[in-house]
Amino acid sequence: MLAAPVLLLLLVPFSPSSAAQLPNPGQAKVALVATNGQPFPWDRMRLPKTVSPFHYDLSLHPNLTTLDFTGVVRIQLDVHEDTRAIVLHAKQMQVSNVWLLAPEGVRPLRVLEYPRFHQLALLSDSVLTKGRRYEVQLEFAANLSDSFHGFYKSSYRSSSGEVRVLASTQFEATFARAAFPCFDEPAFKANFTIQIIREPRHIAISNMPMVKTVALPGGLLEDHFDTSVKMSTYLVAYIVSDFLSVSKTTQHGVKISIYAVAEKIDQTAFALDAAVKLLDFYDDYFDIPYPLPKQDLAAIPDFQSGAMENWGLTTYRETGLLFDPDKSSASDKLGITKVIAHELAHQWFGNLVTMEWWNDLWLNEGFAKFMEYISLDITYPELQDDFFLGKCFDAMEVDSLSSSHPVSTDVENPTQIQEMFDDVSYDKGACILNMLRDFLTPEAFEIGIIRYLKRYSYQNTVNSHLWESLTDVSDLDVRAIMDTWTLQEGFPLVTVEVRGREVRLSQERYLKTDDHSLTEGYNVRLVRIKIMSATADNAGVLHLPEEADWVKFNVDMSGYYMVHYAGDGWNSLIKLLQHNHTALSSNDRASLIHNVFQLVSTGKVRLDTALELSLYLSRETEIMAVTQGFGELVPLYKLMEKRDMAALENQMKNYIVDLFRGLIDRQEWTDSGSVSERVLRSYLLLFSCVRNYAPCVTKASQLFDSWRDSDGTVSLPVDITMAVFVIGARTPEGWDFLFEEYRRSLQMSVKSRMKSAMTVSPLQDKMMEQSLHGEVMKTQDLPGVVVSVSKNPRGYKLAWDFLRANWPTLIKKFDLGSSTISHLVTEVTNQYSTREMLDEVRSFFGSLTEESGSEMRCIRQTYETIEENIRWMDTNRPLLQAWLDKRSHRAAHEDL
Repeated sequence: MLAAPVLLLLLVPFSPSSAAQLPNPGQAKVALVATNGQPFPWDRMRLPKTVSPFHYDLSLHPNLTTLDFTGVVRIQLDVHEDTRAIVLHAKQMQVSNVWLLAPEGVRPLRVLEYPRFHQLALLSDSVLTKGRRYEVQLEFAANLSDSFHGFYKSSYRSSSGEVRVLASTQFEATFARAAFPCFDEPAFKANFTIQIIREPRHIAISNMPMVKTVALPGGLLEDHFDTSVKMSTYLVAYIVSDFLSVSKTTQHGVKISIYAVAEKIDQTAFALDAAVKLLDFYDDYFDIPYPLPKQDLAAIPDFQSGAMENWGLTTYRETGLLFDPDKSSASDKLGITKVIAHELAHQWFGNLVTMEWWNDLWLNEGFAKFMEYISLDITYPELQDDFFLGKCFDAMEVDSLSSSHPVSTDVENPTQIQEMFDDVSYDKGACILNMLRDFLTPEAFEIGIIRYLKRYSYQNTVNSHLWESLTDVSDLDVRAIMDTWTLQEGFPLVTVEVRGREVRLSQERYLKTDDHSLTEGYNVRLVRIKIMSATADNAGVLHLPEEADWVKFNVDMSGYYMVHYAGDGWNSLIKLLQHNHTALSSNDRASLIHNVFQLVSTGKVRLDTALELSLYLSRETEIMAVTQGFGELVPLYKLMEKRDMAALENQMKNYIVDLFRGLIDRQEWTDSGSVSERVLRSYLLLFSCVRNYAPCVTKASQLFDSWRDSDGTVSLPVDITMAVFVIGARTPEGWDFLFEEYRRSLQMSVKSRMKSAMTVSPLQDKMMEQSLHGEVMKTQDLPGVVVSVSKNPRGYKLAWDFLRANWPTLIKKFDLGSSTISHLVTEVTNQYSTREMLDEVRSFFGSLTEESGSEMRCIRQTYETIEENIRWMDTNRPLLQAWLDKRSHRAAHEDL
């Protein structure tokens, strides 16, 4: 009789003694000189705290014909120390007529500029006295930005071919200063009263509702908006456009409106309902009423990131908000719901309570990412597809490099701040919060975060404020546990060794590189164990009540760490998966697939062991485990596609197709089933067509031909369109037809799938130039297009050459340090595995200056990844060849 299997769950923090404290920002050593040659009175990138704003009166006049804007800002200030200088931010604008409005009267201020720090110094002849209030007024003018940040120009083409222009804002993280002079740091919270001058053919919207419109000479109108709540500059927003809107009111009395271009307003119904439902959920969950009378959601035709949480006026890519019930897929619905859930969570986490400085960005973004999962689980349970686990795998990919960074990292300049918007702040932040929630219990965790939000409403916080609030509702020193997860990079690898009834545990940092200098000083601390009547001692040894055939640690992978099963541990789990894989949850199976293949990189597990485990996937049906199987196996042949290894590459591709053939053959070419079944169908059929699996290619060709013959009027099942488009785009005629359909279509999700299909085509080189010019394909899509082309074995050199040739344009348009640029750099290069390509990559990035990006973290990550790929191929290529040969011989023998 077999002993009962045992499931274990650990929360394993790093040793507190090894947690690095964050250093203070450095101080400049040399006196700074303003543009006019005079000494600049401040020598740091962070603003002084001698004065702080408490109210802005901001009046703006954007001209959508000349593409520039003028404005006047009056800032009311509190003086905290006697001073003659007010230092604030302004970037690439002309500032004039600067006045001090003091109790003694109005007088001009001298202005000095230090562009490198984006700073202005307003100098007074007399001392501004501590404890008193003053007001300054500045006039300013600038061009609308032609990038995607600051106050920038966007445009779209109507179905009649007319180009319409609008102006919108994107201020996070350091771009409010490019739109008006301000104290552009998150801790300088203030109230904002905004007026916008516009032509009658346009509308203006901002964070707050409009209270009145005044007619001005020359036929212009001036909209006056209500005064905002106290907030940071990066959350200020305004849009001047010809959008239309639809509205509903939540149960709590908040007016929700969706704004979009007129021809797409009929695609807003789903987002409107989702926003109402989610805002009501958060209102109840956080036990804090949403503090504004309205929440607008605007679909912007040109938008770099996915969305932005401006208080009361969240902005989105059109694909993040617009949904056509007849043309959008199940994954589109999931994606739109998640992005709305994320931005609305920010109205509390980030807007109501804001991190003190960008080093703790994760307090905003980790929480919003985490709340996507919590809110959808309750409000849209039918949409859940275990997507959260994949976020932890994404974070580990970055966090396993020595060039990773702690969740809370010291940053100072705008490029460093931009680099914080990465998988570590978002995904790792969310995963350690999920781990903590599981550990404290969901009920205690919810009480703790509500206490945190209520205690610090309209204020700024640091990590320790959150830990204190959670400590108050538990008997644990949460800070002592969690500082070790947030103040140092990386994550633990827990090694488990079973000897009879004893389970021995040890810990080290999981690190893919050869640099093991960071693995010292960690020790295992078992905070909680779920086990059937097991006991533990202080030496990291568990005592089981009886011997077990297998053990599985980190149940459902709720802990942010990996597990290695030493001795015969992996073989025991492989046997379990082969004979009874449903004894483990889908998440547990996915985590085993992930862990075993990742451990190959460090030499802990042989590749043939990982491949033996993968054999069970021929019986797998759950989306998380299936997609993780693809996620570990596909990169193996992707490395070979970039080298002259056609025979082994095709063997590996055939193995994957054979492994999933049964599941692929069972897929219907329809839109039936649950969301996860539909998403999985789309994934499998796309893979099959890309891999030239004959039954799929035949079916997709038939569907594409009938669709093209009908001039695009035949309705295709939505979830299989990507597979159909990929096959159709392989011929010049099919590609041209898709491109024309792309040009004509107003359905954003359909356009997105067409664009992706055209980048997979052998004709994909046309795509990058099209996106760069931005006439038919939006320039916002250029990075995604280049990355997609780089994954194509026929296009990877094209993408690399394009990146190098257009580097100055790319960093100007998408901003140095941004997640867009970082993603572009790492994704274009992460499948290279030869010394020649590493030298080529080093040669290009080594030629850059600091101003053109040489210090970006993504470049160090790129070098590490290519070096790891080279090591992996040198070590494992013979093993892979031998295992695939052995398997094919075994299969041939079985067929006899």
